[in-house]
Amino acid sequence: MNSPEETNELQSLTIARILVCVVLSLAFGVGVPGNSFVVWTICRRMKRRPSTVILILHLAIADLLVLVTMPIWIYSFANTWLFRIVACKALVFAVYCSMYASIFLITALSLERFVAVFYPFAVQRWKQKTITHLAVAVIWLLSVAFGATIIPFQELDDTEVGLQCTARVYDTKSQEIACLLVETTVGFIIPFAIISICYICIGRRIREMACPSKRRSEKLIASVVVAFGLCWFPHHIFNLISIASALMEHSHPEMAGALEKVSAIGVYLASSVAFVSSCINPLLYAFAARNIRSSVRLTKLSRLLEQMSPLVKQESAKDAPSPNGNEETWTNSEMI
Repeated sequence: MNSPEETNELQSLTIARILVCVVLSLAFGVGVPGNSFVVWTICRRMKRRPSTVILILHLAIADLLVLVTMPIWIYSFANTWLFRIVACKALVFAVYCSMYASIFLITALSLERFVAVFYPFAVQRWKQKTITHLAVAVIWLLSVAFGATIIPFQELDDTEVGLQCTARVYDTKSQEIACLLVETTVGFIIPFAIISICYICIGRRIREMACPSKRRSEKLIASVVVAFGLCWFPHHIFNLISIASALMEHSHPEMAGALEKVSAIGVYLASSVAFVSSCINPLLYAFAARNIRSSVRLTKLSRLLEQMSPLVKQESAKDAPSPNGNEETWTNSEMI
């Protein structure tokens, strides 16, 4: 018979699993059609795909990579894990690969906006598509490399509620601390430091401009960044809790045990919130596109994506004279 403490822990875990299943079901129902529509719009309705659009396309693909695994996770959390350890490692790798790809792509979006705002004529001289495709290839290679670091440590966990693909087994505490620090530093702290610096600088410059469409596009990309940060922040907080637990294992064993229990329950909720990041971007695009005038509703997203590109207007008006007789001033304002 379970003790009262064990019963409370089991009840907390059961409630957490129910919440996780609800959140993942909503994320799957919204995210798959939403991201599929983004991919379809870019591939079928946009003949010209500037760097911003290419990055958003790959961001949607990264989100779909996670979302297609969602039914397996929902069934697992509701019942038990049905597959072998190989499938467990493969699905966790897919999730982590997508996590790294998403944050690297959002970082690339922020850097691209920064360069377009502060160095517009340098952007004109570059071969945009070549550089963008090269950057995307590097991002996916890095994502695969960092995502693969989780494979050796992912194991099946025989819990009170059944077999689950949630356990990580490390050889030593030092190894655990190192892996969690790399994950949080590379997958969150460093990219968000870069993103924050870019948007602080961009925000100051944009406030000086009087172009509503550009302000809207900057707000949209900033909202994508904020949404991703809020969704993944709990996951990395529990990473830090696990690190603290490992560091205090010998000096404060009782505190370490308490933190380990908190992390064991919190990781369920944090993981479900992280999955939400894969479905939220299409909602942000739809919200931003609602004010765009268009006779056909399906063209609103493509119009929004065109406005988000700093080079579309400049390319389409390359041979047109400047309204003020000053080509340099006109081009610079349009690119911002």
